Amino acid sequence: MPTDPRRLAFLLAVHRAGGVLAAADLLHVTPSAVSQQIARLEAEEGCAVLDRGPRGVTLTPAGRVLAEAAEHIEAELVEARQAIAALGDGVAGRVAIGAFQTAIRAVVAPALSPLAERFPGVQLDIREAEPAESVRKLRAGDLDVVVLERDSEMNNPAPKGSQDVPLLDEPWRLVIPAGTAAPEQVRDLARLTFVASETGTAADRALQRLARSLGTTIATCHSTYDFDTTLALVAAGQGVALLPALALEGGAYSESLRIVRLAGLGERQLFVRHRSSRHEPGPAVRAVVGVMSEVAARLELA
Repeated sequence: MPTDPRRLAFLLAVHRAGGVLAAADLLHVTPSAVSQQIARLEAEEGCAVLDRGPRGVTLTPAGRVLAEAAEHIEAELVEARQAIAALGDGVAGRVAIGAFQTAIRAVVAPALSPLAERFPGVQLDIREAEPAESVRKLRAGDLDVVVLERDSEMNNPAPKGSQDVPLLDEPWRLVIPAGTAAPEQVRDLARLTFVASETGTAADRALQRLARSLGTTIATCHSTYDFDTTLALVAAGQGVALLPALALEGGAYSESLRIVRLAGLGERQLFVRHRSSRHEPGPAVRAVVGVMSEVAARLELA
């Protein structure tokens, strides 16, 4: 019995969501509908695709092969839709972009005007999201392009089925309360207390890197994700902070703060990730990434 490729979408949803119930929520159907489609897929393939245990379900080896095939099909369909949209006059299509606050302010928003002028057929859907959420939505097909961050020490290759495009490297800056003596060398950071960034963010990884280079543990307090929150806590005398230069552009800090440009702090890297396969990304995605790269190249970071 030939396999109905539409059933692969249900298997892929179970794989991404981690279970039948979560997959049903993702697909906006009932759990029974998901279970029925998986059962029919197993009947058509003549083998089990899920291991059903007391703690939930996992993919069998055959299930993993089919889930990977489903991801390829999904990527091909996205590219096909973009290619169809581009068959008319000029580049056209809808591109959903996921990015965090500083990336939207510095790169995404400034790219809107030149994109509209040069590619009027491209429609943008910008969604503010944390990097981890953007990556999940990119895998699920809800986003076409995401802007991500990493500390300069991290340089992991893009996951299979996606491609990374560098945007810019920006220096880390030390922010301290006004009137506080500024450290003169990186080794002086060991005696300071830092307002911590959320675990897993580029700022968190950069502070861990500095601690390793100093051979000590750096004292931290609180935990923030939003840079404005971090600045408010530093201004309140709660500690110092390690922030990227873009977070301080445009005077987004008060007279209660002082910015220290200290050699040896490293850099935060911003990069774009989009889905990819054996073909190039669609014309609309190429246009968006190209203009964003041009905008980033013109940024002057103090």
